[in-house]
Amino acid sequence: MKVGVPHWTDESLLAKLPADVVVRVLPKAPSAPIEIDFWAAPLFRKDAEPVAPYLRGVKVVQSLQAGVDWVRSFVPPGAVLCDAQGAHNVATSEWTVSVILAATKFLPFYFDLQRAGKWISREAAEDNYRSIYKTDKHSYPPVLIEELAGKTVMIVGYGSIGRSIEERLAPFGVNFIRIARTAKSGVESVDRLLDLLPSADVVVLIVPLTPETHHLMDAGAIARMKQGALLVNAARGPVVETDALVEALREKRIRAALDVTDPEPLPAGHPLWSAPNLLLTPHVGGSSPLYMSRAFDLVAEQVKRFAKGEPLKNVVEGDY
Repeated sequence: MKVGVPHWTDESLLAKLPADVVVRVLPKAPSAPIEIDFWAAPLFRKDAEPVAPYLRGVKVVQSLQAGVDWVRSFVPPGAVLCDAQGAHNVATSEWTVSVILAATKFLPFYFDLQRAGKWISREAAEDNYRSIYKTDKHSYPPVLIEELAGKTVMIVGYGSIGRSIEERLAPFGVNFIRIARTAKSGVESVDRLLDLLPSADVVVLIVPLTPETHHLMDAGAIARMKQGALLVNAARGPVVETDALVEALREKRIRAALDVTDPEPLPAGHPLWSAPNLLLTPHVGGSSPLYMSRAFDLVAEQVKRFAKGEPLKNVVEGDY
């Protein structure tokens, strides 16, 4: 069996593959047809575009990412597409917990003070809290941070990453609302999203990008969020309607933490850069040193399964 891997694949990753297969490290820009049975697709569309037209005989396309929105267009007729569900769990869930804690402790606000070299009074610092929740109430002592304990976290997309996020948040004593495409015990259907949004202090998006999830959080959904709630997008940028989010942030109705944007990359001068109460990272949430090692562990397992005629894992069917 012939296995094709991206041109950048490290020797340590190749060593994970079974010894009895023929491994072809695919050139960055092929000039002749290449026969392979199993294709470990590259991470980015720009790397797949010059390679895919030259591939022949592909029976399995294994994504190295959990999301396969762009990979679908490169799957030959009759080939099976599998995602890398599980490879991102640790890194993405840790990123999610980190930004939730950062927002809860108002770290972006305090980082701005640090960069400005300002040590402000406790009373002045409490103005940040009052502006988030639009309250004139003064507390004694002043409220300078929040606690995560007791808050309600809605996880929209209760797959392997969603469950991993829940596992890491549970010790903080939070309550959960779980949302998935279909309802099951302890999990609500996405049809109930609008009804349940007002109950959530934190809304975490970790769904694949499909026609159904495009602008899942549109202006109407964002308007259903409670004052001061936190929207966390660890999914794909277009799951959120950007213009509606910018408006809600400017009006200081909600807060947000984004690892993905629409458009992406986010161009200079885009209103998201200057939006208040926003923590923004440039699509880094799943990219830890161990991520690719986990992805190739999956590739090796899938190659063995395919060679033995066993069912493959993470097969993508329909809009998944």
